[in-house]
Amino acid sequence: MDNEETQMARTVTQATLARENVVYLGSGGRSQENRSSGFRPAFLDADTGIIHPSRFADGRPAPLHLLDGLPDSVVLARGDDRRVVEVKASVISGFTRDGRFYTRDEAMRAMQAEPDWEMAA
Repeated sequence: MDNEETQMARTVTQATLARENVVYLGSGGRSQENRSSGFRPAFLDADTGIIHPSRFADGRPAPLHLLDGLPDSVVLARGDDRRVVEVKASVISGFTRDGRFYTRDEAMRAMQAEPDWEMAA
C-alpha cells in the first residue's frame, strides 16, 4: 500500500461511522442507546483538541453522527452534491455529556456502569 492509500485507509467516511455502529451495537456506544442518558454525538479533532458537535449541514444539532456539519478545517473531500465524504484521520467520533468528550468506548463503559443499563440482546 502506498502512502496515499495508507492515508485514505485512516480517514473517516460515512462507511467508517456505519462500521462503528455495527461494532458498538447493543453496548451503549451508539447515539440510539445513550441519548436518554444525556450523551450527544460529537467529534474530537485529536490534532487540535477541538470538539465539534454533530450537526446537519445547515447547522442544526444532529441526533447521530453526521459528517456534513463538520467545519472545512477537518474536511478532506466533498461529493458533487457538496456533502462531506471524507474527513481527517485525526477526527474521532464520540459524544459529549456535561461538557466532557467521551470516546465511544468511554461512553459504552459509562452507560454500562449506570444502574438501570441492560445490554441489548
